[in-house]
Amino acid sequence: MTQLIQHPLVLFFILIICLPIAAALGAVVLHKRAPLSEKARENYNVVQGATLTLLALLIGFTLSMAVSRYDQRKNYEEEEANAIGTEYLRADLIGANAAKTKALLARYLEARIEYYQTRDQATLDANNRTTSALQAQLWDSAREAAAAQPNPVTALAVAGMNDVLNTQGYTQAAWINRIPVAVWVLMIVIAFFSNLMQGYGARGDSGRRVLMFVLPITVSLSLTLIADIDSPRAGLIRVAPLNLLSLQQSIPTPG
Repeated sequence: MTQLIQHPLVLFFILIICLPIAAALGAVVLHKRAPLSEKARENYNVVQGATLTLLALLIGFTLSMAVSRYDQRKNYEEEEANAIGTEYLRADLIGANAAKTKALLARYLEARIEYYQTRDQATLDANNRTTSALQAQLWDSAREAAAAQPNPVTALAVAGMNDVLNTQGYTQAAWINRIPVAVWVLMIVIAFFSNLMQGYGARGDSGRRVLMFVLPITVSLSLTLIADIDSPRAGLIRVAPLNLLSLQQSIPTPG
């Protein structure tokens, strides 16, 4: 299930096949084996309405969760760009290590942009190793400057370096934070039974039979949209590192 929701397009094709099948099973199999009488239809309508309401609430809440996580990823990208840009300016305060620190920050910025843009897992693993190595070098540079010049001005630069390292951790945590698998399982199960009931309650005329396939399509599209927003790398809706790219254009390229 985890791999499935990480690929929204695959999820869409599976849902667009399974949910109409559920509606067809309700219309063909259940309706023939246990025909719905007019006396029982009123109770059936209550149960169906409650089921569809529950499905709509789950979709709404899950969409809200996905959007909030997407906004969080965007906000941390902005904070990360601000932290790196501020520290790049503060690097002039640490004396002899200024040029080295600026060069490391420029390389670190390239690594952070690649983190946002890559989709390949092998490239991402290599990027994480590069980022960790650059973070160690950046902190060593700040620590050496603080040891050589223990004054409030250097402390300001060290605090800025701490912000650079912290924002990367916040960003990575936000990208890992996804909608729980249990929520997806519950939502898909309820969607399946909602479509089953939709088919079971459909009347015999062809017009109503056609309408029963509207629900599978709309639910499939809704769940795919949620999966797309909640997939930082596999979906079409992604966080572009616009602030990081703008920062990169404003600082010199390391030699």
